[in-house]
Amino acid sequence: MGKSPHIRQRPTGRTNLASCIVATIFLIFVVIIAFIVYFTIFKPKDPNLTVNAIQLPAFSVANSTVTFTFSQYVTVNNPNRAVFTHYDSSLQLIYAGNQIGFMFIPAGKIEAGKTQFMAATFSVKSFPLSVSGQPQSVGPTITDGINGFRVGPSMDVESRLEMAGRVRVLHFFTHHVQARADCRVSIAVSDGSVLGFHC
Repeated sequence: MGKSPHIRQRPTGRTNLASCIVATIFLIFVVIIAFIVYFTIFKPKDPNLTVNAIQLPAFSVANSTVTFTFSQYVTVNNPNRAVFTHYDSSLQLIYAGNQIGFMFIPAGKIEAGKTQFMAATFSVKSFPLSVSGQPQSVGPTITDGINGFRVGPSMDVESRLEMAGRVRVLHFFTHHVQARADCRVSIAVSDGSVLGFHC
């Protein structure tokens, strides 16, 4: 007589349930590890802006109006592990609450973890030295960046640098990042020298 055929036992419901629980725990573990890696290594960060210097290469005063050329030198650091592409950036100059100068910053790229130096220079059209009833300040006063006292009229302007763009993480996820640097600049009316600036 022949041997009886081997009968394969079907897995029980408990075995299926255990397999599903193990697979679920593994997937949860993988998701947690992915989130930890993303938020510690690849999380998008805003660029760091540092204003290094502000100059007025040309300056003139006539009939209580002033005209000058404004230059601002900035260091931009990209702390991300991906390229920072900036495309919506500008530099604005404010005096007594009114915009007196504006410049779009050309689009560009800053490699991951790199620092780039930028210079922006533009001419400011003639405008009244006192706007909206706000007179120029007359010394002696103390100004940021200058030791001791100074004597003579000065004017304060505000520069607003805004940089915006995107960072593409792992070639799939695109994030919008932006940074801003506001500086108050004190300028001597006599010769246009920058007495100090605070950002």
